[in-house]
Amino acid sequence: MNPAHIDAKQGGGWLGAYVVAYLVFLYLPILLIPLFSFNNSIQAAFPLQGFTFEWYATLFGNSALSGALANSLVIGATAATGATLCGITVSYMDLYGRSPFAATISAIARLPILIPGVIVGISLLILVNLIGFGPSRTAIVLGHILVALPTTVVIMKSRFAAIPKTIREAALDLGASDWTTFRRVMLPLSLPAIVSAFMLAFLTSFDEFIVAFFLAGTEPTLPLYIWSQLRFPKSLPTVMALGTTILAVSFVIAASAEILRHRGLAAAQRPVPADLSKPEETERGELQWHST
Repeated sequence: MNPAHIDAKQGGGWLGAYVVAYLVFLYLPILLIPLFSFNNSIQAAFPLQGFTFEWYATLFGNSALSGALANSLVIGATAATGATLCGITVSYMDLYGRSPFAATISAIARLPILIPGVIVGISLLILVNLIGFGPSRTAIVLGHILVALPTTVVIMKSRFAAIPKTIREAALDLGASDWTTFRRVMLPLSLPAIVSAFMLAFLTSFDEFIVAFFLAGTEPTLPLYIWSQLRFPKSLPTVMALGTTILAVSFVIAASAEILRHRGLAAAQRPVPADLSKPEETERGELQWHST
């Protein structure tokens, strides 16, 4: 056998072992949280003492937990809406604006993903104090829009880029304005990606801790509530039950967002029928797509 082939095979075996070890190191602690959340003991240790739903029952009727959850839901929905709207605008102008300014704004919008969260949190704290907001729910919303913006820009830019340019060019050739083309053609075709971007932006805001730590006032978010409970050993099982619930919901939302995004990309790659590739203009100057 060729020595080079043997060396490549051995290298592939070592690489596979490394990947398996890395995945175990990364995900095993996460899998232990659901396991211990059903353990009938306040100690997260083996052997397990028994099976119980007691810790999940303690999640209900907790006013502090309910308040933190409500804050996270409101902040997450508001920040996701703002980040998605900004992501749509920035990505569309980057692709079709054809100006250095639009490309520069798009690059700046993706920068927060490269900046350490502590730096972002401190900078935003200084800014909101100068503006007059101070640590508050409004400050957290603004910070989370900044944090979630790179996600929405990347998703929407890939979606707009996947739409055949001939569709937009046909609309413009028929006399539609840029706004009509954007509203009547590009946005409907990008709806799956818009929903996916909103869902992932919501998850980013809902799970974010560092920026919220610096900008939270008297209304903590759910991650801040969890962090405050870790100081009390008796609250650890409840925290693990809450973490398991958040993990399950986050997985469902993230999986749904990816399914929507991939369906949208698959639909964009399908050939456009001849009778659908030529829009007709209505009496009000709007484009109408139809099939015969």
